[in-house]
Amino acid sequence: MKKIILYLILIVTGLMTIAPFLWMISASFMYDGHASVYPPRFLPDIFTTIQYERLFSRIDLTKNFFNSLFLSVTVTVISLFLNSMAGYAFAKYRFGGKEKLFKFLLSSMIIPAQVTMLPLFLMLKNLGLINTYFAIIIPGLANIFGIFLIKQYVMSIPDSLIEAARIEGASEFQIYSKIILPLATPILITLAIFTFLGTWNDFLWPLISLSDNSMYTLPVALANLMGEHTKDPELMMAGSVITIIPVMVVFVALQKYYIKGIMLGSVKG
Repeated sequence: MKKIILYLILIVTGLMTIAPFLWMISASFMYDGHASVYPPRFLPDIFTTIQYERLFSRIDLTKNFFNSLFLSVTVTVISLFLNSMAGYAFAKYRFGGKEKLFKFLLSSMIIPAQVTMLPLFLMLKNLGLINTYFAIIIPGLANIFGIFLIKQYVMSIPDSLIEAARIEGASEFQIYSKIILPLATPILITLAIFTFLGTWNDFLWPLISLSDNSMYTLPVALANLMGEHTKDPELMMAGSVITIIPVMVVFVALQKYYIKGIMLGSVKG
């Protein structure tokens, strides 16, 4: 009986979680006004792709899509490189003030991101980087969460392995690239998913730092569409579907490594 009740609760919770997502897909194939009727329709009377055709005609969706893709991939690749080096250094190197410095960096996690946006904006403005891709890339290059995640994982790698490599004549970068990175693949993929999703879904900072329509990311472009066409929920649902497709593809493709990385990090950390 306990098992039956547990499964019923899980099924109901799962349906409640996935229902808005399924309705979003369904509404994107409806004609104008059909998503706002009462009682609400879960399935369209007649399937149509007119909302997707209007979406591509009203905004430069292809350009906005590739803007988001370029920024997300660039930030993810560079941040993995920098975060992994910093995490490895904090885990395996000995230097004065290491623990105090790491605790200081950890304490910065309690500061809301919105608080730092104004000084960050002024710094980038003085550097002449506002309304450029660098305004999005630079703030995401390294973060303490990524450093912490990798540090906790790398601490589980035996020191004897690193010492043996040094005895064999391996350089410090060779140890990092040929030993640490392959062993830390699960946690690196986990961090890559976090970083990619965070950059792809980021709305507030691109909205502040970008003013050129041709440089807008997908969330910003769709928000502007909402301002222009507030009575087109079906059109907004079509835009939302386009936005989440890459996110779902990335997560489904890497979910095995993601779950493995989270489990290993929780045990070894």
